[in-house]
Amino acid sequence: MSTYALTDSWMMTRRELAHWARQPVRVLVGLVFPVMLLLMFGYLVGGGRGLEGDYVDYLVPGMLALTMAFGLEATMIAVTQDLNKGVIDRFRSMPMANGAVLVGRSAADMLQSVLSLAAMIGVGYAIGWRVQGGFTGLLAAVGLLLLFRFAMLWIGIHLAMVAGKPEMVQAVQILVWPVGFLSNAFATPDTMPGWLATVVEWNPMSQTATAVRDLVGGPGGEPGHVWAAVVWPIALLAVFFPLAVRRFARLSR
Repeated sequence: MSTYALTDSWMMTRRELAHWARQPVRVLVGLVFPVMLLLMFGYLVGGGRGLEGDYVDYLVPGMLALTMAFGLEATMIAVTQDLNKGVIDRFRSMPMANGAVLVGRSAADMLQSVLSLAAMIGVGYAIGWRVQGGFTGLLAAVGLLLLFRFAMLWIGIHLAMVAGKPEMVQAVQILVWPVGFLSNAFATPDTMPGWLATVVEWNPMSQTATAVRDLVGGPGGEPGHVWAAVVWPIALLAVFFPLAVRRFARLSR
């Protein structure tokens, strides 16, 4: 990417960050919702049937992965609003790199994802979760989580442009729920029927959660899943990033 395109993308990122100051409640809800899920499953629902080790040590990495899958609707709605309000057309009339608006949206979303991970890790430590794999393992785990988020984000951006209208985004966002709950975020596949366990184990989010558990030294971690947690997001990006860019170019003509 040229310096020209990077400058335009940074300008669009600053535009998104300025929206945070005007809509702090939306940002706060995005940070609080996954924390509420973590506390609910950790204390109210509880679990760990068939699991060796502390359930909190199993749950927190799964919730970190789930957090990276959820919360896409804010970016998706923002993309559709820009398209429907003519904002994209105004940007297109300026000497701006094609796609800088989408890159700015994704950069702002990734910054919020970093904040969400920091909040979740802090709450995890507060309820007793501990990293056994050292600081390097934690950094590698965070890298895998952000890679998974980046892939999910571009799927969301593409689907938002397919939906076309903000009111349609919620219907599309429902597609994320099977990814989140047909996973090993809350329970080990060993406790599930055979067919369901197979679906769960092949879920990209399950691969990320298992790899994170392995890197931080928690129960449920299995060596060899790190490569799958890298390959799955890259494969999804290879499909949906070009689709999103192409769709954007067509919609904004």
